[in-house]
Amino acid sequence: DLRDSHRDEVAKTQSKAQLVVMSAWIEEPLNTGLRYSYQVKRVLESCESPFQKVDLVETTPFGKCLIIDGVMQSSEFDEFTYHEALVHPAMLTHPNPKTVFVAGGGEGSTVREVLKHKSVEKCIWVDIDKDVVEFCKKHLDVNKGIWEQEGKRMELIIDDAYAQLKKAETKFDVIIMDLADPLECGPCAKLYTKEFYEMAKSKLTENGVLVTQSASAGVKRYKMVFSPINNTLRQVFPKVYPYMQPVWAFMDVWGFNLALNQDAPLLKDTEVDQRIGERNIGDELKHLDGMTFTGLFSFNKTIRQTLAAEDRVSTEAKPAVFGDATGDEKKA
Repeated sequence: DLRDSHRDEVAKTQSKAQLVVMSAWIEEPLNTGLRYSYQVKRVLESCESPFQKVDLVETTPFGKCLIIDGVMQSSEFDEFTYHEALVHPAMLTHPNPKTVFVAGGGEGSTVREVLKHKSVEKCIWVDIDKDVVEFCKKHLDVNKGIWEQEGKRMELIIDDAYAQLKKAETKFDVIIMDLADPLECGPCAKLYTKEFYEMAKSKLTENGVLVTQSASAGVKRYKMVFSPINNTLRQVFPKVYPYMQPVWAFMDVWGFNLALNQDAPLLKDTEVDQRIGERNIGDELKHLDGMTFTGLFSFNKTIRQTLAAEDRVSTEAKPAVFGDATGDEKKA
């Protein structure tokens, strides 16, 4: 049973994470021998769903933060850097996105960014955890505008994203995967596999685009999930562009992969700025413009060499996963 499996994994993760709340500080493990902590002024709201525990807290360095299973998910200070980086490279790469599928992203910020593109006629948003979605709907004012579009340009479905995409009859211009990181035995691991990407590709329009968050990609961890996911997508799609965005609240660089259903070059900075202007969303974007877009796809020599040499393929039989909450690589 998916719920039982997830509960077991959460319990396992929390045990290994050794999350500590002492004297109003939250401590999170980043890697073996490496942790970071941040001061909590107060806990604003909490809830526990059949899948996970959710807290909305006010912190000293980041302001209000969404914490799920003891791990930082987003902060009001810089969540826009993550969500703009996830959404807009894909949305701008497509010349006229009308149909969009969003998997995960229960807080609503991913959908918020999608709906900034007025060309979008229908955004199908699928998240498995109703309690988290309702919690965020009630408490995250920054996303309250998306609910005015429910039943109009946005349709929310509480279900498994894999199942919903597989049975969808609609072809999508853009598919956005904003899921939890793949953990050993976790329910999201199968949505980072070659089998899933082959199915997702069949649900894209001819010039469709898929983007997936690809886990932390800092100097200690980019080889664990980010690199094999990039190679897995390259087995399925004619063109795949990896990119990264630093997220201060995560204390790491975050990885993404942009997969195109046709062999097309990456947009130039001037083309990005032109499309932003044509869509009249420049004033709504705090982070992304043409220069920022170009920078996302610029890597150092070591990472470029690693991506070029990568030969691992994530499959349902052998998925690319983090072994535990510290992010240590799963040993084969």
